[in-house]
Amino acid sequence: MPHVSMVLTPGFQFLALGVQAAFELANVVQEEPYYTLSIASVAGGEVLSSSGFAVPTVPLAQVGPVDTLLLLAGLVPPPRQDEATLETLRTMAREARRVAGLCTGAFLLGQIGLLDGRRATTHWAFARQMREEFPNVRVEDDRIFINEGSVWTSAGLTAGLDLAIALIEKDLGRDVAGAIARRLVMHHRRAGGQSQHSELLELAPSSDRIQKAVIFARAHLANPLTVEELAEIAALSPRQFARAFRAETGQTPAKAVEQIRLEAARLMIEETRHPMDQVARECGFVDIRRMREAFMRQYGQPPQTVRRLAKAA
Repeated sequence: MPHVSMVLTPGFQFLALGVQAAFELANVVQEEPYYTLSIASVAGGEVLSSSGFAVPTVPLAQVGPVDTLLLLAGLVPPPRQDEATLETLRTMAREARRVAGLCTGAFLLGQIGLLDGRRATTHWAFARQMREEFPNVRVEDDRIFINEGSVWTSAGLTAGLDLAIALIEKDLGRDVAGAIARRLVMHHRRAGGQSQHSELLELAPSSDRIQKAVIFARAHLANPLTVEELAEIAALSPRQFARAFRAETGQTPAKAVEQIRLEAARLMIEETRHPMDQVARECGFVDIRRMREAFMRQYGQPPQTVRRLAKAA
């Protein structure tokens, strides 16, 4: 029975503990215990979270054989740990089948030397710091999670759930992982290669009318999505719509539509084997050439390179 141990360090973020729900639900979906769980720390005892609440933990050395070791930290990267702590984490990580650093927990993996020569991610806000502290790590700040052999890292906060479900999919299969995502009421299960940034979140219009137009655009990418079409959805004149859209999002409707098309196309390219002409057609680009030009402007590389890198990852 695989044992999953969540290891806390002082100042950890409470939300990171939510990953235990995915493993708990795996037991529910399986209708029998599959995983056992523990919350541990190097020394044991109560560990204070970033919000001031303490959580009781067991000493890591007393947990027993660990299959999956999850390292949790806080809203800011953890300071350099003392050598005794690092050696304990190093030993446990070496003995575990796999180890993961959730959000800034990736810094702990860096401190014990497990990320040297590997690709890794963390919360986008601390990617530069990670590069500076660990120059031998290939930091990719535009990924939800990254799997490099037995070592996993995830982006900020909720991305830990995506990583947990990916771990479960490795163990129990896609159907179980999908069932857990539905139980967790996740909008969709994000693949590791997906960008941390969502264009819909970046736009964040404040009025219902503009929100409705943005949602319509995302659901009807094959349409021309002209200002006139979107203005009709928002029940505004084209001129009123264009002015309101820019005021609420900081972008013109045309620029926002291109960004939404690019986000959808990139996800389809990374997660499917659809031919490029089909991707271009379904995402509303006139042809492959237009899509390639948009990719070069936005990402600095063509769609074929994006697919090749996602496949290699």
